[in-house]
Amino acid sequence: MRGLFSFPNPVNETAARTVATGVVVLTVLTLALRSEVLLFVLCAGFWARVLTGPTLSPLGQFATRVAAPRLSKDPTFVPGPPKRFAQGIGAGLTTLAVILYFPLGWVPVAVCLCMLLVAASLEAFAGICLGCTIFGWLMRAGLVPQGVCEECGDLSARYARATAARAD
Repeated sequence: MRGLFSFPNPVNETAARTVATGVVVLTVLTLALRSEVLLFVLCAGFWARVLTGPTLSPLGQFATRVAAPRLSKDPTFVPGPPKRFAQGIGAGLTTLAVILYFPLGWVPVAVCLCMLLVAASLEAFAGICLGCTIFGWLMRAGLVPQGVCEECGDLSARYARATAARAD
């Protein structure tokens, strides 16, 4: 059971960006169609990834097993804890959207989903993970213990390595 409720560390960056691309597509469809069903699917997907990594997430399975191996023959790996934190932010935003939908309708849902859309688009198309950045800030502030992710405390080094890897 412990293996089920785990998150990979490290994470294949191509798989993470593929998941983010799927989130962008699903979020745009949810907003365009005003689909309650897609809103619940989006929320459930985030919770599945937070709790089990890609194990119970169809999008996570597609990203890790199908897309990432085909898109990158030489994968770049990044720390898992910040990616899990980023998925947690997505879970929080989509859960808030679901809760606000019932009494208030689509306007607050659209606000939550637009914030999600910005963050997912930055990850998908520019390789900038806002959740990971916030995670690093929290570590530097002492709110997340250094032992959670030794590599995460120095964001500048992480982004320098990522930039160098993309240049190769």
